[in-house]
Amino acid sequence: MVEEERKFAVQPEWLLPDLSPAAPAGATVRVRPPATLVATYLDTVDLRLARAGVSLRHRQGDELPWTVKLPTDSPGIRHEISRAGPAGPVPPAELVELVTVFHRGAPLAPVAVVRTVRHGHDIVDHAGTVLAEVVDDRVTVLDADGASTGGFREVEVERGAGERDLLDRIGELLRAAGARGGDFTPKHVRALGRAATGEPDLVAPADLPADPSAAAVVTEAVRREAGRLLAHDPLVRLRAPVGNDDTAVHQMRVACRRLRSDLKTFGPLVRPAWARPLRAELKWLADALGAARDAEVLRERLRRTAAADPVSPVDPAAVDRLDAVLAGWQEEALAAVDDALRSPRYLALVDALVLAARAPRLTPRADAPARRVLPRLVARPWRQLAGTASRPGGVATLDPAGPDEQWHAVRKQGKQARSAVTAVAPVLGGDAAKLARALAKVQNLLGEHQDAAVAAETWRAVAEERPADHQLAVAAGRLLERERAAVRRVRADFPYAWRRATRRRRTRWLA
Repeated sequence: MVEEERKFAVQPEWLLPDLSPAAPAGATVRVRPPATLVATYLDTVDLRLARAGVSLRHRQGDELPWTVKLPTDSPGIRHEISRAGPAGPVPPAELVELVTVFHRGAPLAPVAVVRTVRHGHDIVDHAGTVLAEVVDDRVTVLDADGASTGGFREVEVERGAGERDLLDRIGELLRAAGARGGDFTPKHVRALGRAATGEPDLVAPADLPADPSAAAVVTEAVRREAGRLLAHDPLVRLRAPVGNDDTAVHQMRVACRRLRSDLKTFGPLVRPAWARPLRAELKWLADALGAARDAEVLRERLRRTAAADPVSPVDPAAVDRLDAVLAGWQEEALAAVDDALRSPRYLALVDALVLAARAPRLTPRADAPARRVLPRLVARPWRQLAGTASRPGGVATLDPAGPDEQWHAVRKQGKQARSAVTAVAPVLGGDAAKLARALAKVQNLLGEHQDAAVAAETWRAVAEERPADHQLAVAAGRLLERERAAVRRVRADFPYAWRRATRRRRTRWLA
């Protein structure tokens, strides 16, 4: 569940205004009886959860009393996950696992107790659906003996089934009545004070200076991909989508691959004894994610390929049986991912990534200006992809009628080259940025080639394992032909995309 809310600070004597002017046509304001809520928040001794914008609480009286809230990229929008469970110092194991990348194995214990007297108002439509919720909270911070140590008052506006502009209209009414727009500081963070507002353990990337050192570029690359990987860990565990038809498994795997690639590209700038084991562990995690991602791709591709020709549809019942096979593969793969994420090996990798983002181990060469050092480092994977007279290989020896494995090998070289160019493009700009965009198109073609080739082989293999299912065999054969047609289209389109990518104005900076 995604929670979208806005907070407002108010004085103790403040009066809540009439909310009906903000309600849409036909909607009304429903007043709820006052409620007293006592929430106990758990964290590590050094408040790792709070400093990362995460909370784990037990709140008396809720139907699902245990709740984790996770930050998103947007202020005021958080993931909220609630589960059943008894009161006490031991939260549900599922929720403890969900915040693994934040506590990193450190014990969790109660750190704050807050009592809230809540006056709630719901804006509901004619069917009784809650469009938005406005709560006026009087909060008291309690010590271990239940005595008050302070308090505050705040108003929260949470979006329900209504549009976002409803929150804007409510906010205007509250501000007109004297409320001040808050900064989304959670109640327990206010209760815990300054210690809970310190920097998180995982250092986030920041804007590079105008003329950065190579060390700054490497550091930002490590922070960017470490942040991406760890941010998607909870979403992988929840099987949650990330928007734009993307998946958390995909994003986590991309982070593994790009960080491994960056450490290889920047090899002369990082200490081998530090980078080599980190790359090995990232490969282990990427491999663990790989089968689940492959199943995702195949299931999406199955439906798309089957529907490619509406005039000549593939037997939908046979397609459903194919999808059922893939769904079984996917569940097995996701179970293996869960096992990997629960392992001590993964916990050690998380610790290593947090330390890497804080201070990657660099060589003295990294102190040189990025513009002087980086082009030479990127030139190597580029030459491997393009091929040279002295070292033939890559695209230069790619056979339009060659085996799929040859094209897949070039695709892997393309990933390395594209990742290298993308990593330095923000610094080098201009031609590097243009080459990065051109390589993205080349890589999309090579990715389509690989996906089609793998899918064709998969449809054939599934049919062969079920010789008695003649309808499935026919459907698999038709799908296979469509996939091989996609392979032929990619091979026909590839030379033009490659010529555009290798234009002199895009590659001259690599000389």
